[in-house]
Amino acid sequence: MQKIRFEEAVKLIRARDQRFDQDAYLFLRDALDFTVQRIKSDEAEELRHVTGPQLLEGVRDHATKEFGPMAFTVLESWGVSCGEDIGSMVFQLIEVGAFGKSAEDSPEDFAGVLDLEEELTAPFRPKATAGEGDDLEFPDRQNQPATKPKA
Repeated sequence: MQKIRFEEAVKLIRARDQRFDQDAYLFLRDALDFTVQRIKSDEAEELRHVTGPQLLEGVRDHATKEFGPMAFTVLESWGVSCGEDIGSMVFQLIEVGAFGKSAEDSPEDFAGVLDLEEELTAPFRPKATAGEGDDLEFPDRQNQPATKPKA
């Protein structure tokens, strides 16, 4: 299949399926580039192929880097809430000739690999220390009259 411009590929896909915002596809392309560069630097050799799990890790890391604690909110606003959504976009892009694939690639490569919401929100949650707050006592306010603020 002939390669087409990425933007044209996204238009073709979105003409028949609008589940994912155009920005989701643009982000996916950036996340793929991010993943390729990281793998190349880690392996110090020519990268021929990125697997589904590798791409999902790259999506997670790139989203966290770009959007910080808002990463999941941003992706969700684009219609992306799980790894399977990333897989759907990848295979749509393969179908129109914007991405390539190996014979072993399948949409199932993206299923159950990581919990996108957990992976994107966990790094930004406050860390509680052991025993923190265990000794707090709260008064029983059920039978006490409400107090008016002093004027």
